Amino acid sequence: MIEEIRDNDTIFAIIIKSYFRKDGIEFFTPNQFSQQLGYMNRPKGYVVEPHSHKRVERRVTLTQEVLLIRSGKVKITIFDNNHDFVKECIMEAGDTILLANGGHGLEMLEDSEIIEIKQGPYGGDDDKVRFTIAKTNNEQKTLI
Repeated sequence: MIEEIRDNDTIFAIIIKSYFRKDGIEFFTPNQFSQQLGYMNRPKGYVVEPHSHKRVERRVTLTQEVLLIRSGKVKITIFDNNHDFVKECIMEAGDTILLANGGHGLEMLEDSEIIEIKQGPYGGDDDKVRFTIAKTNNEQKTLI
């Protein structure tokens, strides 16, 4: 299963569940995204010809990140560009998510291992805007 979390033309996240299967190759991101997310399923003996990638200057104005949940269970909360709540997603081992726009927070529901892939170089706190959200029981919780 592939799920897009979006509001009109803005894609906030793309989720590939661990059980998604399809023959061939498919990319789920628009060509203009600075982080491309694709899936490949090829039979034994299929060959991808040896190749390298040309040096092409690209301009990245927004960090997009891919999280691959290796183990455990993680609740990911998605926010729009105004930091308003959009959706919560439960991710399990083998699931992948591209965080493309807006904000997000993570809560480990179990001991979890996550592989994170994003553009570099990493700018530390200069890359992030931290914000606080109000919970329904008036408890404040800071999410990263």
